[in-house]
Amino acid sequence: MDSIDALKELLYKMADDQLIIGHRNSEWTGLGPILEEDIAFSSMAQDKIGQSEHLYNLLNQLGEADADTVAFTRNANQFHSSRLVELPIGDYSFSLIRHFLFDFSEHLRFEALRSSAYEPLAQVSKKFFGEIKYHTMHANTWVNQLGNGNEESHRKMQESLNYAWNYALGIFEPGPAENILIDDYIFIGEESLKNRWLDTIIPLLKKSGLTIPSEDTWKPIFGGRTGLHTENLQPLLEEMTEVYSIDPSADW
Repeated sequence: MDSIDALKELLYKMADDQLIIGHRNSEWTGLGPILEEDIAFSSMAQDKIGQSEHLYNLLNQLGEADADTVAFTRNANQFHSSRLVELPIGDYSFSLIRHFLFDFSEHLRFEALRSSAYEPLAQVSKKFFGEIKYHTMHANTWVNQLGNGNEESHRKMQESLNYAWNYALGIFEPGPAENILIDDYIFIGEESLKNRWLDTIIPLLKKSGLTIPSEDTWKPIFGGRTGLHTENLQPLLEEMTEVYSIDPSADW
């Protein structure tokens, strides 16, 4: 794998993550527990889908198909998204915990990529950084409030954290040639990113009254980056691509 292929692999997993979690978050539209949260999740979902389009456009500049074709014509085994983002929205506590764990990883990823030697990615990361910063502020506010809330809210948040933790560790599944990206100063690498993430979120979760799963239980759920997904992704893709399948000329 050469440097272009390694870069494409990085862009695909970032774009696919954003697209899939954007559609998952959009499923809260009209269902949020309060109106403000309904609007907030819908807005963040739009941000993520827009970010995915920008990243697919970078792939197009590197010789891949256009954004619509890449987003709407692949099957599950062709997606590079982590397994965390494809899980159903579940209880609101799970969606909030996933939002917290994923968005802090993205915030730190784009922060690091702002100084990427691949200038188009650096520019896009600078553009996204402000949006993602708002997402992390939203996530941290609600995790803190509900984690330190009453007995029921604390229990639900802790159970969701326990369930999501190993899926979240799977975000940092290393690429097959990320050493090339590290050597070329394009990306710091998943292990370094994971360590920054842990250093950031562990104090915040503790402040929220939540307990990090014991380290001897940490078993990252990998596979998504190489096309091995849960049974949840393909039905989501079929629903997501229904309009495109009917009218490929429709804009998104």
